[in-house]
Amino acid sequence: MTNTYFRSLRVLARYLLVLSLLTLSGASFAARYLTHELQGQSLIIHSDEGQLRLTAYNAHAFEVFYQPTQTKQLPSFAIGDPPLTTNVTLKEQAKALFFQVEGLQAVIEKFPLRISYYQGEKLLLAEEVGLFKQDTLRGFRFSLQTGEKLLGGGERILGMDRRGQRFPLYNKAHYGYGNESKQMYFGLPAVMSSKKYALIFDNSARGYMDLGATEVDIMQFEAVGGRTSYIVIAGQTYPELIKHYVQVTGTQPLPPRWALGNFASRFGYRTEQETRDTVQRFIDQDFPLDAIVLDLYWFGEDIKGHMGNLEWDKNAFPTPVNMIGDLKAKGVKTVLITEPFILSSSSKYSSAVKNQALAKSLGGKPRQFDFYFGNTGLVDVFDDNASAWFNQVYTNLYKQGVAGWWGDLGEPEMHPGDAIHQLDGVSVTGDEIHNVYGHKWAQRVYENQRTIAPQQRPFIMMRSGFVGSQRYGMIPWTGDVSRSWDGLKPQVELSLQMGLLGMGYTHSDLGGFAGGEVFDQQMYIRWLQYGVFQPVFRPHAQDNIAPEPVFHDQQTRDILRPYVKLRYAMLPYNYSLAYQNSLTGMPLMRPMFFEDESNTALIDNKEQYFWGDAFLIKPITEPGIESVTMDLPAGQWFEFWTDKVYAGAQRITLPVSLKTLPVMVRAGSFVPMVEPVQSTDNYDTDQLELHYYAHKAVLSAQGVMYDDDGANPDALKNGQFETLHFKARQDDRDLQIDLSRSGEYQGMPLTRELTVVIHNWQQGSDKVLVAGKRLPFYSTQAELVEGKSGAWWDEARHVLKVTFAWQQNTHLSIGAK
Repeated sequence: MTNTYFRSLRVLARYLLVLSLLTLSGASFAARYLTHELQGQSLIIHSDEGQLRLTAYNAHAFEVFYQPTQTKQLPSFAIGDPPLTTNVTLKEQAKALFFQVEGLQAVIEKFPLRISYYQGEKLLLAEEVGLFKQDTLRGFRFSLQTGEKLLGGGERILGMDRRGQRFPLYNKAHYGYGNESKQMYFGLPAVMSSKKYALIFDNSARGYMDLGATEVDIMQFEAVGGRTSYIVIAGQTYPELIKHYVQVTGTQPLPPRWALGNFASRFGYRTEQETRDTVQRFIDQDFPLDAIVLDLYWFGEDIKGHMGNLEWDKNAFPTPVNMIGDLKAKGVKTVLITEPFILSSSSKYSSAVKNQALAKSLGGKPRQFDFYFGNTGLVDVFDDNASAWFNQVYTNLYKQGVAGWWGDLGEPEMHPGDAIHQLDGVSVTGDEIHNVYGHKWAQRVYENQRTIAPQQRPFIMMRSGFVGSQRYGMIPWTGDVSRSWDGLKPQVELSLQMGLLGMGYTHSDLGGFAGGEVFDQQMYIRWLQYGVFQPVFRPHAQDNIAPEPVFHDQQTRDILRPYVKLRYAMLPYNYSLAYQNSLTGMPLMRPMFFEDESNTALIDNKEQYFWGDAFLIKPITEPGIESVTMDLPAGQWFEFWTDKVYAGAQRITLPVSLKTLPVMVRAGSFVPMVEPVQSTDNYDTDQLELHYYAHKAVLSAQGVMYDDDGANPDALKNGQFETLHFKARQDDRDLQIDLSRSGEYQGMPLTRELTVVIHNWQQGSDKVLVAGKRLPFYSTQAELVEGKSGAWWDEARHVLKVTFAWQQNTHLSIGAK
């Protein structure tokens, strides 16, 4: 007999031992196996209570779909693309089936029918009772292992490890939240375990997630209706697990490059003149700017009574098309807010009713209800005809020059449970599909934008969604946070949790949104400093205190201007993070536990994080701080501002002032940078600085920079991009750097003026060679004028700069003097 056969027997024995320890309870899908068949990559099991289908979606993931008889099912919203082609194997024993792909095995016990999952011989996850159904409640129960930690659930402020918590699965606004919240704008019915699996409850209905709160060793998902399926995904490492996760749920398309720039945003700009004046103020005060975001005053003079007009208020904005064009000429794109509510007092209500665009009541008429903004109906984004009506709004505004969309209140903020929507010709209630309303809305906007502007990447910022919303280019933010230190403190936790489950562009209203009676300079500066190292840089707030730095005192402006310019200088690095995210799902903000996956205590660290692989960031979230402690991973680390080197694997104390944010750089990092520009319209990489953080303890290192035209939505698919590859080798005598280029796109630089900046170079060198040719060595930086090749050593900072024209693959050699 084969080793595989004996391994299967050992797995079965361990599984049966696990089952013998479980306490069975409740009304469950206590089905008995009848027959099975293999259909392609799906195993179909027929039982006395219905059908069970397991489908391999890649070599590390199964969709598990229980289909009890006479049970209404809804489509999957979490799954993005068809299954990847993968090899499956099936073996049968008297008491179990073994369904296996390369990285995951499902062991299906026949009597009663239930499943456990293994990675090799390692137990990852086991159903306790499989599917349960009790009246209107349905869901799944799984056994938790000793010491297992659980991340997930989306936007919640509960600490990184969510085990021991029970919270609603119902997207809901939490206005003015601080440092605790169990229910927020963007819930995700999914977890990631310290056992290296992810589990998605692919159900859109109102429900709960119980992660060992009611029963310490039980994880339970429950809902009032919806699809009775889940997806289990495995990986050997966390980054690998995330890659397998987005292979199932979809990868994030590259955003337009301008999305990584600076935004002017507030609640709200009330007139065209105020909008124009604000943009000019950024330019006059030397603050880069790429977009201005218009809140609801663009279609109405008051907060209440106008939502749903979705046409310019010509009294306040008399020449909007001219305004948009004039701003565009200055490099500033216009982004408009839209909401899915059409007030009965709005100019579009009768059109919405006539075109059957609104969710219905049980009597078949538009379901009207009252909320803060007035009496309203809700656009039925699930219905094709209703969406066609809604899409026409976006199409008309796009033709006027609008560059991006801000979808607000999309939980929806008010959503009657008895509202009737049409989903693929089937009537469903608000409670059945509430949690995917924002998800479906984003899909409609994204697909419409790709149709009307096939050469441009959509920009879609939304407050709510579901597992897989990233595949529609969704850029989430963390909602109406309190303008306070308590509002700042949880922002790292929120972004990290969302990024682990696909939503890598989650960001906050910088400076805080809600409340605040007086301007807190420290809090504001600390929040915007942190914002340089979060996915989107967008100060936004109620306008009783200006959210834009250009409206504050000179000291505040002078402190923050270099930070905004640093954001623009880092565009090559940040854009490369976007590239990695689109390929593999790797978030831009990364948790500490990625560094040492065996140390589960690191899961709890929500005070600091990695920005990409090179930077380690610790936001300051308390007033009056003069020093900060940081936990350094193993290796060597540079303080970004001073180049002081610290040994890793220790806790250090850094002095800080109001001007400095704790930022460390990993030794061996390549960080490409450019001179800051006023707008990304002026961005190019013709002149590129490549910073290398050298240390004798790092014998070899490598890095990649991504470049394209910043707009082509099919750049990755069609290979219309360039990658720049950097490799370093260092010993006691010299440093060797290999530079190579691959790929091409229209308009790419054929030659770059490259300045390699080598940090921590301890002595000058007159032996600097590029492609074997010795470069002149200058005594001052002033001699290295534009267009000249040569080297210069900054003795005070121990930095060596080497400038030359880079066209083809080449080799840089720097030897000891």
